[in-house]
Amino acid sequence: MKAPMSLKKLILKCKKGDLIAQSEVYHLFAGKLFPICLKYSRTHQEAEDNLQEAFITIFRKIGQFQHKGSFEGWMKRIMINTVLQTYRQKNVLNLVEENYPEEVEVEVDENEISLEYLLKIIRELPERYRMVFNLYVLDGYSHKEISTLLGIAEGTSKSNLSRARLILKDKIELSQQKKKAGLF
Repeated sequence: MKAPMSLKKLILKCKKGDLIAQSEVYHLFAGKLFPICLKYSRTHQEAEDNLQEAFITIFRKIGQFQHKGSFEGWMKRIMINTVLQTYRQKNVLNLVEENYPEEVEVEVDENEISLEYLLKIIRELPERYRMVFNLYVLDGYSHKEISTLLGIAEGTSKSNLSRARLILKDKIELSQQKKKAGLF
């Protein structure tokens, strides 16, 4: 049985266009990177399409990877940028400046709200709110970075995050009320 190739050797082979090495990198990382696509996509199929597009971009740009920092982190950035570029091309990110309170606190009883439900309601957010929410809350981007990535003002990023939190808060509270009333 052949020993697995080191990641560094795989990357070097990918840089040379080796399709077998590319397939191996895909299989090593697709499972880890798919959840990123899923949280930025409305449907499972859309997430799969975004994953494929992102890997095409990764292999096209792999020559730019300098082995400084994590390869997985480098791929994650490309994954997010590829997905956002797809949305920009579809013009679904026509963000509107809105004024909402800057911070909205959401109280979640972890025994009453499942992670599956939280992910579901995040995916149901309007595109402009979901993108900002995911970038800020789940991926740790600053409002300045989000404004650059999405081509919006920092204030728009802040207001869209606030609006996303308000929507999520309302849905969580409604769900908790239904559970308490025995409707869930």
